[in-house]
Amino acid sequence: MSENPPEAISTRTVHSAWIAPTLTALLIGMVFVAVYVGLQRAPEPDSIPVAVVGSSLQHQVAAGLGDRVDVTEVDSVGAGRRLVQDGTTVGVLAVDAAGTVQLDYASAAGLSESGAVRAMTQGFAKAAHLKVRESDTVPLVRYDSLGLVSFYVIFGVTLSSFILAQALSGNAARVRLRHRLLIMVGFAVLIGIAAAVIAGPVYGAVKVPFPALAGVLVLLSAASAFGTKALVTWLGSAGVGIAVLLLTVAGNATSGASIGFNLLPKWAQLLSDVLPQGAAVRALQSAGYFDGSAVWQSVAVLACWAVIGFGLVVAHGERTARNRRRSDRSGHPAHLAAIARRTAAPAWVR
Repeated sequence: MSENPPEAISTRTVHSAWIAPTLTALLIGMVFVAVYVGLQRAPEPDSIPVAVVGSSLQHQVAAGLGDRVDVTEVDSVGAGRRLVQDGTTVGVLAVDAAGTVQLDYASAAGLSESGAVRAMTQGFAKAAHLKVRESDTVPLVRYDSLGLVSFYVIFGVTLSSFILAQALSGNAARVRLRHRLLIMVGFAVLIGIAAAVIAGPVYGAVKVPFPALAGVLVLLSAASAFGTKALVTWLGSAGVGIAVLLLTVAGNATSGASIGFNLLPKWAQLLSDVLPQGAAVRALQSAGYFDGSAVWQSVAVLACWAVIGFGLVVAHGERTARNRRRSDRSGHPAHLAAIARRTAAPAWVR
């Protein structure tokens, strides 16, 4: 009787081994293109905050621009500029004695949002047969002329943290749980500081004090890594796809870095509020250009992702250890004492 040669056995394809990852990769690619292109396709302003000097102009702007702006009436141009400088509004409009509309805006709020305010002001002034004079009150730094540096920094930190968490999950049998946790914490510190050094002191492309920049990026890495690790640990291969779609695709697309928050559809705004990438963008904008009031709320979102993700990973490790102890005790009663000694400590510190 003849046997199949070894090479024939080794080259046999198990279809289920390639169909699932192929379909998953196809789905992720399609969603990536659909989300990014869809959001960039025709963003519509929705309640962009602007200040207006005087009740008469306030009524005209509200009537002319409708729901596209959220109008705040102020007594003077100075009061409106203070709102722009602390990030409360994107711009302030006033009409001088010569009949010219003065627009003071903040390009640091994002070129998409400030551009939308400028375009709407031009349209309003044209309809009223007025001229427009503009002033960029809070400009972007020189080496971030397109306002996209925060997007790329946050994307890079998120992607590297995701890759690390996925790789550690794949090597769970060879790397102890406590070592995996320590590696992710150490990596978060390293990548956060390294990315901050490159974007800040080296390139001068981020206007954020270095401690704040590094701290936000460390928290972002921890949130992305532990969030990914928790999803993969509890959901297996499905968790990898969910982590990609949630953190690297939806998180970055809705962060508000490439498309301003007030130009996103409502569902994207909801995601931006709760995902780490949106929190990181708002923290960097607030700390770098405005009064910093939004930093702590954003830090709270990042910390929740990191702490909850860490807790879920530890909880899964404890559950796995308990199941293993029960199995060992039922199958090897003679070794109960030795097993109890080995597994007395929590799984995450062994």
